[in-house]
Amino acid sequence: MSHSATTFEIRPAAPEDADDVLRVIRAAFGADAPAHGDQVADLWAEVRAGELLLAELVATVEGEVVGHVGVSHCWLDARRELVDMAVLSPLSTQPARQRSGIGTALVAAAIESARGLGRPALFLEGSPAFYGDRGFARAGSLGLEPASRRTPEAAFQVVTFDSYADWMTGRLVYPDVWWRHDSAGLRDPDLARLEDLFARELPSA
Repeated sequence: MSHSATTFEIRPAAPEDADDVLRVIRAAFGADAPAHGDQVADLWAEVRAGELLLAELVATVEGEVVGHVGVSHCWLDARRELVDMAVLSPLSTQPARQRSGIGTALVAAAIESARGLGRPALFLEGSPAFYGDRGFARAGSLGLEPASRRTPEAAFQVVTFDSYADWMTGRLVYPDVWWRHDSAGLRDPDLARLEDLFARELPSA
């Protein structure tokens, strides 16, 4: 699999990749704020160590881990019943390798992994400009609500699969680990900045 001058492989993560994965996460999320990189890496280490992990994929260049994506368990609190769902987070690419197609390939692989698990849908919080071009749609249009009210509506996105049904509406529920690491939704000033950005990107009625 290649893009421009970068040739890379996407494969399932192996146990021996654990340290390299955390290194990539710290580099990707900590480029501007190292503490944030540590926060996301610590969250993922705990997710992976428990029973929440559904799929984990890495991108490698000549054997070196340069990208990573995780898919883990969440629920939808639908009126009829609590439904097992999946969430994509985190998605990480080494800063020097960004904009080379690695992130796009990891998202596609994560979608196919979630589809293969039989979960009705795969959720995420992220850029609608990036993920909207890679198979995701606004979850709010289906009557779905984010786990936190601090998630901008435009950022809450979903891919639905064959087992998704119209009655599956309601609020997403994250496992406790997301809240303990303060990784659901955004806090100010980031929240206000993104709300303003998304408002300016939306077409006027």
